[in-house]
Amino acid sequence: MIAFSSEKKMLGIGLMSGTSVDGLDISAAYYSKKKDKYSFEFINGKTVLYNNEWKEKLLNAEYLSARDLQKLQVDFAKFCGEEVNIFLEKNHLQANFIASHGHTVFHQPELGYTLQIGCGATIAAKTGILTISDFRQKDVALGGQGAPLVPIGDLYLFSDYNICINLGGFANVSLKKNGSIVAFDICPLNIVLNELCKKINLPYDNEGIIARNGKLDNNLLKQLNEIEFYKSQHPKSLGAEWVKDKITPLLKNFEEEISIYDLICTYTEHAATQIANKIPENSNKVLISGGGAFNKYLLERIQLKTQAQIYVPELNIINYKEAVVFGFIGYLRIHSEINVLKSVTGAKKDSCSGVIH
Repeated sequence: MIAFSSEKKMLGIGLMSGTSVDGLDISAAYYSKKKDKYSFEFINGKTVLYNNEWKEKLLNAEYLSARDLQKLQVDFAKFCGEEVNIFLEKNHLQANFIASHGHTVFHQPELGYTLQIGCGATIAAKTGILTISDFRQKDVALGGQGAPLVPIGDLYLFSDYNICINLGGFANVSLKKNGSIVAFDICPLNIVLNELCKKINLPYDNEGIIARNGKLDNNLLKQLNEIEFYKSQHPKSLGAEWVKDKITPLLKNFEEEISIYDLICTYTEHAATQIANKIPENSNKVLISGGGAFNKYLLERIQLKTQAQIYVPELNIINYKEAVVFGFIGYLRIHSEINVLKSVTGAKKDSCSGVIH
């Protein structure tokens, strides 16, 4: 193992490609540890929007043959490496390491596997920078969900907040108490809303305007809220396969009965209900980040259902929090420190996960 001093600042690049398939988030931040306290200094970030070709490739990756999926694994890594090189050159930065989440194709922890494409060895070769990837499989092998992983960043980097909620392709929550943390996926969010918006030729519901102007269908809302997953205890996580099995058929049943605006309105209300249900009554500081933080209507509906005070951070944290935290997870891996918590994933033990290239 290469020796690194945790006292010295390290510039880490975090890479994140979410299930909503918007683009590749790149963050640059300095990470350090002093007297058992971790800190980060955000330097810059960029979202490389996927063109239609990349969107189609990533959305259809699960249907590829093993040969074609392996080719996509390498091609996507080359794309990531090229974009990192451009980002570093433009910002005149020299990185100590890259931590890449990759793009999730399969996530079936109950069957013992998960797959995030984006070959770490290829990224390292393309950039000439030490790269850490494949953060989830070790936890799954230990009996965990392999997700969510961001809560360790919530625990150490965003300790001022009792609760951290990320509103991305899926909504997930980190709940802190007595110096420990539990976390889990709440419900599908943008992965569903964005797909519905495509039916009216829009990429997403800008500020929740479509939902605001739709009508609530109480029958659909009731059926959504009665899905068994919402009654189950954590640890638990969600994947695109679950959405296609549980959510998509239910929405299709109502497509001929109600308008797309009403579908979006009702699903937004469903998500707001599930998110608010996971905020304990005695909470006072809730940090909300991720793309869904721009959905003003969704935030209004959540706030109406809870007494807790919701905080929306600065723009860089909204946009790049997950990428920043994966950079931090990579920083912990380099120093052989625990970066995946069993209290979050349900694994047999905490682990130091990620493959170093």
